[in-house]
Amino acid sequence: MPIQPRSAGSAEEQLSIIDALIALPFREQDGQLETRDGWGGPGHHIAVLRRSQDFWNARDPQTFTAAEEDLEADLSALVTVPAERWGSPSVVDLWPYLGLDHPDYPNVEEPPEPLNSLCNLAGSMQMWQVPSTGRWLGLTIGQADRKFPFELLAAIGETATLAK
Repeated sequence: MPIQPRSAGSAEEQLSIIDALIALPFREQDGQLETRDGWGGPGHHIAVLRRSQDFWNARDPQTFTAAEEDLEADLSALVTVPAERWGSPSVVDLWPYLGLDHPDYPNVEEPPEPLNSLCNLAGSMQMWQVPSTGRWLGLTIGQADRKFPFELLAAIGETATLAK
């Protein structure tokens, strides 16, 4: 049974998870490794920092809006720390990584992880190059399906994966 990522309770805990992932070696073998905070594989880590309720029984549009606004507030507070460390983030549009605009779609090659996972969950991310590591940090809010929870996500990837 897959491990269910847990939500971090505070901004300090979220930052602790991010710092640990930046320092954590990437898995060398193919395949994904699930952890209590998320998952990873060769060249990437993704953590669920916080999640909303799911929406299986939600009928009121205000329920979706309130949940998303709550996570957006967390994201706004969280981005201040990497911005203080490494400057203003770049905004990375994740839509092109889906390949839907590519003339050879659906025969376009999948993007490297974690971009492949992120582009299926979110439209964009705030991204910083992490000095002296060859890695980048991305923060975003994603949702796999409208019935699933919104998730505040942190992704760590190799700098080379952003060469697109």
